[in-house]
Amino acid sequence: MGDEPVNVKEYQELAKQALPKMYYDYFAGGSEDQHTLRENTEAFQRITIRPRILVDVSKIDMSTTILGYKTSAPIMIAPTAMHKLAHPEGEVLTAKAAAACNVIMGLSFMSTCTIEEVASSCNAIRFFQLYVYKRREISALMVKRAEMNGFKAILLTVDTPKLGRREADIKNKMIAPQLKNFEGLVSTEVDDASEITICFEGSNLEAFASRIFDPSLSWKDIAWLKSITKLPVLIKGVLTREDAIKAMEVGVEGIIVSNHGARQLDYVPATIAVLEEVVAAVRGRIPVLFDGGIRRGTDIFKALALGANAVMIGRPVVYGLAAKGGYGARRVIEMLKDELELTMALSGCPTLNDITRNHVVTQIDNHHSRL
Repeated sequence: MGDEPVNVKEYQELAKQALPKMYYDYFAGGSEDQHTLRENTEAFQRITIRPRILVDVSKIDMSTTILGYKTSAPIMIAPTAMHKLAHPEGEVLTAKAAAACNVIMGLSFMSTCTIEEVASSCNAIRFFQLYVYKRREISALMVKRAEMNGFKAILLTVDTPKLGRREADIKNKMIAPQLKNFEGLVSTEVDDASEITICFEGSNLEAFASRIFDPSLSWKDIAWLKSITKLPVLIKGVLTREDAIKAMEVGVEGIIVSNHGARQLDYVPATIAVLEEVVAAVRGRIPVLFDGGIRRGTDIFKALALGANAVMIGRPVVYGLAAKGGYGARRVIEMLKDELELTMALSGCPTLNDITRNHVVTQIDNHHSRL
């Protein structure tokens, strides 16, 4: 492999070389047997593309709008925790990469840079990820800070009543950095330290999560969240048509099809395998975003063909950040944009609206064709 990576997989290899094993395993790993982790990427390989020929593709337009915000491509940066484990400047560099590429950034609730630091670093369009703590006033304060600092939406993560069993972190006795967003707020719940330091020893991470996260969070709490913010609320972690329908009933403004990067419940389906089910339930009434397993422009094309309005990329950006700093994060986004543009051209799709369900063949399609 040359000095300059040519795809996301090569950035991942560089990140593995650059990071301490503990940190690489934290970013790359999934829960338990990691079956869903493998499926998230491998399921894309079982979907094929049906290109159309002799279409004028001299001009390719990948631009779109997400919740009314213009973006250069249907790509968002997923909210992933603790970017300072990948690079000392952390989420500030990630935000600058998003701004340079004109894509939307999702900032993690568990970020290692503060909301204010990220907001003041650049002019990227930013959405804020939210977990609901047992002490609701902490979550409410984070929402208020995000709103005051120009964030445009709340991404409520709903698949974490308890933390998934991430065995690599347990074996590595993973130690996380201080989370400056919470200084003075929840320190008494973590070793009475003046600043939060989370120690992942044995089951201590699970114990920490059980003290902090609210497992009683339920559909009725969406009304509480909507009552404390004027920002649109999207829920992240939907995998079934039943929950998609319920989400619309409680008035969310968008759905993110996600299995938490395969870090929560193992043996749930790959997100690309359930995307079409959710899209069919929503019927275009609210945006459906897709999260999980994107490593190629062809993956983005397949998700769009199955009905996603846009996709989120998480680990690839972190790998770029770890390998080559802000330049690497930006190059990963640019690389995926370039690959999507090429896929659209070779498939006969000059605009995103030209990408249709007829452009892909899934395993279900193959099964039906044999009946």
